[in-house]
Amino acid sequence: MSEALLYSFRRCPYAMRARMALHYAGVPVQIVEVSLKAKPADMLALSPKGTVPVLSVDGRVIEESLEIMHWALARHDPDDWLLKGDPRVLDLIAENDQAFKHHLNRYKYAERYPEQPMEHYRAEGEVFLHKLEGLLAGNEYLLADHLSLADVALAPFVRQFAHVDREWFAGTEYHRLQAWLQRFLESPLFAAVMAKP
Repeated sequence: MSEALLYSFRRCPYAMRARMALHYAGVPVQIVEVSLKAKPADMLALSPKGTVPVLSVDGRVIEESLEIMHWALARHDPDDWLLKGDPRVLDLIAENDQAFKHHLNRYKYAERYPEQPMEHYRAEGEVFLHKLEGLLAGNEYLLADHLSLADVALAPFVRQFAHVDREWFAGTEYHRLQAWLQRFLESPLFAAVMAKP
């Protein structure tokens, strides 16, 4: 395998999760930090949709973060992030990427969606936070007693939601979720992929 090339944006949650999977799987990758205001022509030639992450490896282009994660884990998954194919992993990620992301966007950019107050969008997103809090009642991580693909795929989005109003999030009753997010943010894996290029 030739060295993979990943077009990324450091703070994009999709790019974060792709970088974490590649790092965990030990895939050697050259990361190109993309300016969203001036996207590189070579990236647009590979992926005209112009969003990150984009992985180019061995003549193949992978344009979706979850697909990049699966590609990496197919190469090396020493701690069983895939949980032996447990369908709950993909179900939870789908709920995050569809419903929760929809509410997160409206909460984070409430001024663009004046139809409802910010608190309305936050409450809609909280339905998912409440579910995650419940999942954490049985183990330290969402679906197992160790990190899985679900944790890594969701954490960047929960982080974004928590950071819209940190004081509010810190004052909520989501104590298990707060601890889970803090463990994630302090993990060597997250630190490794968030180092400034």
